[in-house]
Amino acid sequence: MPLDRMLTPGKLVRSLQHMLGLDRAVLYTVLARAITILGSTGTVLLIVHFLSPVEQGYYYALYSLIALQAIFELGFSFVIQQLAAHESVHLALAPDGGVTGSAVAHDRLASIFQLMVRWYGRAAVCMVLILPLSGWLFFSHRQSGPYHVAWQLPWSLAAIACASTFLLSPFYSFIDGCGQVREVAAMRLREGTAALLMAWGSMITHHGLYAPAMVILGQAAVGSHFIWQRRRLLQELYRHPSRRHAVSWRDEILPFQWRIAVSWLCAYFTAQAFIPLLFKLRGPVEAGQMGMSLSITVYMSFLLLPWISTKATPFGKLIAQKDFVSLDRLFFHSFRLSLALLALLALVALAGIVTIQYVFPRLASRLVSPTVFAILLLTMLSSYVVQSLAIYLRSFKHEPFLGLYVTTALLSVSMVLLTAKHWGNMGVAVGYFLSTGVIGLTLAVFVFLKHRRRIASQVFSMLQVEPVQ
Repeated sequence: MPLDRMLTPGKLVRSLQHMLGLDRAVLYTVLARAITILGSTGTVLLIVHFLSPVEQGYYYALYSLIALQAIFELGFSFVIQQLAAHESVHLALAPDGGVTGSAVAHDRLASIFQLMVRWYGRAAVCMVLILPLSGWLFFSHRQSGPYHVAWQLPWSLAAIACASTFLLSPFYSFIDGCGQVREVAAMRLREGTAALLMAWGSMITHHGLYAPAMVILGQAAVGSHFIWQRRRLLQELYRHPSRRHAVSWRDEILPFQWRIAVSWLCAYFTAQAFIPLLFKLRGPVEAGQMGMSLSITVYMSFLLLPWISTKATPFGKLIAQKDFVSLDRLFFHSFRLSLALLALLALVALAGIVTIQYVFPRLASRLVSPTVFAILLLTMLSSYVVQSLAIYLRSFKHEPFLGLYVTTALLSVSMVLLTAKHWGNMGVAVGYFLSTGVIGLTLAVFVFLKHRRRIASQVFSMLQVEPVQ
């Protein structure tokens, strides 16, 4: 065999990466999320060892309330990413602040960045004023009950720390949209490592309820250094006079953003509201069981979603270049592969949960039953499909899933309120599956096919070729 045809280890690795769709951006993001999942797995074991079942409920309720920052963020980070992707395709950006290319695109990109800074600065002030108070009002009702947990300082610190990452997150989206997908993914890897160390350190030193705050602070430290390294480019964009070709928030951003904002709020109530509601209706023990189990399923989806989410910027650039054939090829290859891997991972997880019942009964008592867990896994797979289709369609700077998210959010919350008090975790899981796994998935596929036919008819009539079925 000729030497140039021999399968060397380097060629084997590259072939495997190509087969699995593992470019560097995906690889870094998957590694970052794998570290997060490893950290969460260790954290689960540490929670069982260091926290009581009641404290576990407070721990996951605290995390769910931190996720309320979505109310203040309103999905603007995704909008920023897509706007930056569509404009930066016409530019060359250097870390030293040099920007070359279309003057119009330069003006528009700078105006997007300036608008982003103003928006998040005001939203952060509102969050600091409202979020800590919301947590105090939520947890205070338990003080007169049989459970006495020192949640006050952990919650206050977590809420304040949350404001720091809230201010940093739009910078990541903007830099990602400017084409530095791999660099942002590598930063996420370092961020995940810092979060793991901070979470474990809090647990081991018997400060478990402080873990959410310490995780956020660790992420903020890594993110701040990442942004500082790009300060010259960001300063240039912030100071650049952009009034002549500035992006109009009213005409170009608002029609897209308000739909994204409503969708993000509905996504919170669909996936995060269970824990606070269970905490209220059934107490912290069952809330802790559902919180730990739900976090396992969420992290599995979290691990595989980079196959799609890291393509959001390339999707936007391909759309800006009107290369729709490459767009479809990239999306469907990544989608099929990641969904197959996620289904395999779900089967392994279910087998693990069944095994735990016999091998580690103490850990099993902190989780929902295998039947309830299986229902959560089915819902997670359905939700993954919906998320993937949403990323594809949002790359066109549209949000066609608005009605879907509103419907599933209303159904999810209603079903939890109707079933949680009498049937506990089983009622919540079944309601979640029916609203998101059945109704949500059906509506998502219908909307996706409808918009895909419309887009295909426009694109292929322009290109004068037959649409791909």
